[in-house]
Amino acid sequence: MIPDRARRRSAPLALLLALLVSFGSPVAATAQQAPENTIGDALGEIFKDVLRGSTDEPGSNGSQAQTSAQPAEQVRRAPPASRGEMMQSFSPLVKATAPAVVNVYADRVVQRRSSPFAGDPFFERFFGQLAPNRTERQSSLGSGVIIESRGIVVTNNHVIAEADDIRVALTDGREFKSRILLKDERFDLAILEIEGAGPFPTIEFGDTDAIEVGDVVLAIGNPFGVGQTVTSGIVSALARNRVGVSDFGFFIQTDAAINPGNSGGALIDMNGRLIGINTAIFSRSGGSNGIGFAIPANLVRAVVQTAQSGGEVFERPYLGATFETVTPDIADALGLARATGALVSDVAREGPARKAGLRAGDIVLGFNDQPIEHPDALGYRLATAGVGADANLEVLGRGGRKTVTVTLQAPPADDPNDRLVLEGQTPFSGAVVSNLTPRIADQLRLPSSLRAVIIAEVPRQSLAGRYGFRPGDLIAEVNGVEIARVDTLANVLRQGASFWRFEIIRDGRRIRQIIR
Repeated sequence: MIPDRARRRSAPLALLLALLVSFGSPVAATAQQAPENTIGDALGEIFKDVLRGSTDEPGSNGSQAQTSAQPAEQVRRAPPASRGEMMQSFSPLVKATAPAVVNVYADRVVQRRSSPFAGDPFFERFFGQLAPNRTERQSSLGSGVIIESRGIVVTNNHVIAEADDIRVALTDGREFKSRILLKDERFDLAILEIEGAGPFPTIEFGDTDAIEVGDVVLAIGNPFGVGQTVTSGIVSALARNRVGVSDFGFFIQTDAAINPGNSGGALIDMNGRLIGINTAIFSRSGGSNGIGFAIPANLVRAVVQTAQSGGEVFERPYLGATFETVTPDIADALGLARATGALVSDVAREGPARKAGLRAGDIVLGFNDQPIEHPDALGYRLATAGVGADANLEVLGRGGRKTVTVTLQAPPADDPNDRLVLEGQTPFSGAVVSNLTPRIADQLRLPSSLRAVIIAEVPRQSLAGRYGFRPGDLIAEVNGVEIARVDTLANVLRQGASFWRFEIIRDGRRIRQIIR
């Protein structure tokens, strides 16, 4: 049995012997290409370390001398100086970006009815005055990202929806009131402005078209209100749609842990640039399952530019066409290797698409050299291109593949005279209707050729409200007359009838009904 002390002393000598033997191996051939004195110097240093290690027992004077010569503060690893070194630690990256990620507190006052009959004069005449309705304050918590030093913050629309008071808290403890510059329910984005003196820390925008599946990313936010938290992961997928979180359908998918409270937080790349706004998770339990979704920064930048120019509504360019998903059967019939692209199902009589030569049955496969996987991807490309730009569309039509150029225009403005309050003794009395303009059809993703009028408002106590009509219902036909404009509807109702037979479109379904 070899004593422990002897074993410790013989181990370095065995290591030295192994190194000397290895010089004859193929591995040593690479080292021999170095200058002649390199090996000798290296062996000298190794020999010194071996001898030093053989005498430095735990608690010996040699060990104490080394410790006193190099305190713990001096031997700590320096911050990474390159991207490769940064992959070993995210600390410098977090220090540079985390101060620009803020907490967003949104409060609103709601009324709780003490009774469904409270405030009803008829009921209270017989049963006395009931307890008054009470008010309570509801709060929601999310995250946000400062993208301008004067205090412009990006967050999710659902974080500040219906809020009466919005406050932004920075990581250094400062807290400010803020106001809404722009909010878009369709894309689930909101732009805020801090009411306080800057400058504030910021994060620069990155280019989401440059990221690839597998890229390392960080998610920064305030999950569950526990405080600012950083999680790491990779880009799991791109151009995700049909995830059921909003009308928008071009998400970045990541496995970086995202939980409730992360909404509106930052998804950053390894260059410290903002590539997405975290917005949703796929979960049945309410916690992170490694499937999170972020809105691409290129779209966020377009919305921010609208807010900076004073716009209160972000408008996607108007193409004048309706698109559907390409099914495997359609792809096989057209000779496509896989089901991809956006199928043109309808083209408006007057619009950029018709002027460019698009026809029903064409398939849009590319937009400015970017592939179009589905109609939502085309909508994303339109939104990021902006009004006034020229777009090159790669189209597969009856004559084969071709490239057409489309000038992107703003949706035609709505005419305030197209809005009408319906009156008289009809089931529609009290409802506010308007013509189905290209702008409204585009927002609701309705076919461009659809002929109907849309119900904009329905007062609860009106006849229309009692008959169950809702905002967003489309009136397509009344008593056998096709309804394409509000004046046509007004004329039909003015004539009166002993019964009303009508057709409405609700959530894509046509409903026929008769009221006597």
